[in-house]
Amino acid sequence: MKRFFACLLLVLLLTVLSTGVRAQDDPFTTTRDYVSQFYPVWFTFYQTFLGTPNRLVGPNRISPIYHYVVAINDDTLYASSFLDLSMEPVIVTIQSTPANYSVLTLDPYCDISPGIPNNIPGTYALYGPDFDRNNLPPTVTPVALPFNYMTIIFRADKFSKDNVDQTADADAFRRGLSTMPLCAYLHQNCPNGVPSGGSTQILPEIVTSVPFKTVADNLIAVDPIAFLRQLQRAVASPRTPPMSPEVQALSEHFNALFANGKGERSEFARGARTAHDLIIQTYLHNTGDTNWITYDNIGHWGTNPAPGSTLAIQRSEITEFIQYANDHQAAVYFHAFQDAQGLPLNGTDPRGYVMTFSSTPPHEIPETTRFWSVTAYTPNSIELVRNSARKYLVAKYTPRLKPNGDGSISIYMARRRPRGVPAANWLPIPPGPFNVILRDYGSRLDSNYLPPGIEKVH
Repeated sequence: MKRFFACLLLVLLLTVLSTGVRAQDDPFTTTRDYVSQFYPVWFTFYQTFLGTPNRLVGPNRISPIYHYVVAINDDTLYASSFLDLSMEPVIVTIQSTPANYSVLTLDPYCDISPGIPNNIPGTYALYGPDFDRNNLPPTVTPVALPFNYMTIIFRADKFSKDNVDQTADADAFRRGLSTMPLCAYLHQNCPNGVPSGGSTQILPEIVTSVPFKTVADNLIAVDPIAFLRQLQRAVASPRTPPMSPEVQALSEHFNALFANGKGERSEFARGARTAHDLIIQTYLHNTGDTNWITYDNIGHWGTNPAPGSTLAIQRSEITEFIQYANDHQAAVYFHAFQDAQGLPLNGTDPRGYVMTFSSTPPHEIPETTRFWSVTAYTPNSIELVRNSARKYLVAKYTPRLKPNGDGSISIYMARRRPRGVPAANWLPIPPGPFNVILRDYGSRLDSNYLPPGIEKVH
């Protein structure tokens, strides 16, 4: 019911904002639709400046100084790369490993494309739409990608499905991954400018400390005109996928209005801020009966959703709150900013909160082929919570996680571990606003499942 009213609110808001004004004559409406449409591209374009094309990288660890991507998890070890297939296919070599891993391939909007299969080692050739696959050697497995500029992410589980610690195997796996251009694989001279690739680089975590979400949020609030100029540059980049005629028309019309200064600059600023607020508020109001937010279409919004459409806005919502998320088939995400009574989560009260997975439906312990975990995050930047215990989650695999007498599992969220609560069942939170994400990788949950509400401890 809450989702119905949230969708109704969105439709009414869009209608009110458009009433009596023709978009083609209105900098405000055009800017609102432009930012809503292309918001993800700002992130993926500027994030590429911190990476080497076609070279897999991963942080040496995950902690609260990791800001590069919002809602990072500490369940898996990462290796990722921004792909440039415009000159040569990229050959990816994957070795066998006892660790479970998944592979995610996304376009600059974070729409997911079929790619390298999970848990199947081999030598794969990733190629773009301009390459003839008949020119690939028979020793590689062809993987066609829809665009020349994509992102690939490997996630290796730190624990097995039986809760065995396989962090060492996962780390060896990601370090053993390698890439190279096809020309190098064929022992040919590569053209100038072709990225060389190599084995995965494990970098100090400080490299990932650039807070892209915080930068975008603050720039839109303080200097939206500067943000719009940056967004224009990103949209004009060759990395942006080809547009439909409708989307192309929006881009060209915004450029014309913005260049000519038609209307007051304040209207462009107001349009950018309204789009940003729409992205945030639509996400926050998409709550179920227990006040958890979830989406079942992550990564599948279509190549060119119509400007101002629900799909275009949802795509931007996911960028703002859980960028580079898996689709529903690989993982299910639930996000909570409110407790069971609809009040904002806040760690000021030292007694904190508790959520209890029952041993039976409807709010049972998540069923999964990989793992489930509950992670707390800071309120606006969606980053891990600093705490002296350096503990960032409670998961299916958490050693000595203690069930209740009836088989249910309670997770206590508080600034300090409550008296009598096992350390394994405690999730540290900050002394103020926070939010929580429940992940279920390899989910076997019913599509109607919602986690239990988060209750204040009295």
